[in-house]
Amino acid sequence: MEQVSYTLDASEQPTHWYNIVADLPTPPPPPLHPATQQPVGPDDLAALFPPELIAQEVSGERYIEIPDAVREVYAQYRPSPLIRARRWEEKLGTSARIYVKYEGVSPAGSHKTNTSVPQVYYNALNGVTRLTTETGAGQWGTALAYACSLFGLGCEVWQVGASFDSKPQRRTLIEVFGGTVHRSPSRMTEAGKAFAEDHPGSLGIAISEAVELAAQAPEAKYALGSVLNHVLLHQTVIGEEAVRQLAKAGESGADLVVGCAGGGSNLAGLAFPFLREKLAGNQSPRLLAVEPSSCPTLTRGEYRYDFGDTAGLTPLMKMYTLGHDFVPSPIHAGGLRYHGMAPLISHVVHEGLMEATALHQNECFAAAIEFARTQGIVPAPESSHALAQVRREALAAAETGAEPVIVVGLSGHGLLELGAYDSYLSGHLEDDPLSEDAVAAAMARLPQIG
Repeated sequence: MEQVSYTLDASEQPTHWYNIVADLPTPPPPPLHPATQQPVGPDDLAALFPPELIAQEVSGERYIEIPDAVREVYAQYRPSPLIRARRWEEKLGTSARIYVKYEGVSPAGSHKTNTSVPQVYYNALNGVTRLTTETGAGQWGTALAYACSLFGLGCEVWQVGASFDSKPQRRTLIEVFGGTVHRSPSRMTEAGKAFAEDHPGSLGIAISEAVELAAQAPEAKYALGSVLNHVLLHQTVIGEEAVRQLAKAGESGADLVVGCAGGGSNLAGLAFPFLREKLAGNQSPRLLAVEPSSCPTLTRGEYRYDFGDTAGLTPLMKMYTLGHDFVPSPIHAGGLRYHGMAPLISHVVHEGLMEATALHQNECFAAAIEFARTQGIVPAPESSHALAQVRREALAAAETGAEPVIVVGLSGHGLLELGAYDSYLSGHLEDDPLSEDAVAAAMARLPQIG
């Protein structure tokens, strides 16, 4: 019987997070204070984050040790499996070898727990008693509520309105873990009051609401589920494991590494350790980000300084953006509805170290259904974008007879997203192409820097 799942012994588990900044050929541009347009310092971030996370945000160290208390929680579900998708390969008739890094085995059901646990741990060390945050599809809100329950912190979540309305089970799960959930835009904040109560919301609006409340409450801090450097850092346990597991599978390296791209944390977590190997000359993989056609930040946005939120409460970040007040259509992959992209992902794309493409959601759900029927895992709609691109690559390999080694990130399960699958199966799922006029209108309102 051929082996299909690869794990690691306790002695092989990563003990450090990997920081790509140490190995980049050119340093990434710093975040800027919106008032002065000068690089932000630690004091500018102290109202929102504890000192350990601020230090990680600006660190140039290659490796940062994972605290024992965090590793103890990781041990409940890490290493996540690296699965050879042999039945899907057979269905596709491909000569490609497809390996799936599956993060749906965490307590919260996605990769988000990899960063929620350390973020809550560091806040608890500093006496913080409550965290505020945003969530799109709900995976991040779930993961943060779970981590807060472990360390005894309160958790307040602003959930994007379209997701709040369509996914009551996700809201219930956050509440099971002890979190409090508000529909965004809400009437609780000035940022929320700027929009109608029935507005579908966006991650940018929800971030503004959570930041506004955290800045006003001395006992509270803010926690972000993606985008910032320290969040991407924590996620590198994914790729560190995958590099080791791929070697255990007898592969000398990856030819292609694929992940979905919303804010960028899942993609970076998988891809950055492989990028390290590429920069060191040990492997030569293509790294590929896949985003939705209705929110094509990397493929149709501009590499500019912009706010990370709608109300302009965050520092200005150099990133690919569609404009901070751009409101994406309420697609089912709620975790990919973000106007910007992680500055580190943006930097490596801009430097030509990573590629990007955008796909319509019907193609993505078709790939997810095919994957589920062959591999038995129902993917999160976000991850279906990565799977759809892998399907394209695998079929191309079948045509040429090439045998690429493909590693794909499956960032979470879709068992609370069955309403989206029902829409697809019943023929009611619509692709929503983004017009040039909508992009141009949002880009016209970007900050003018310099």
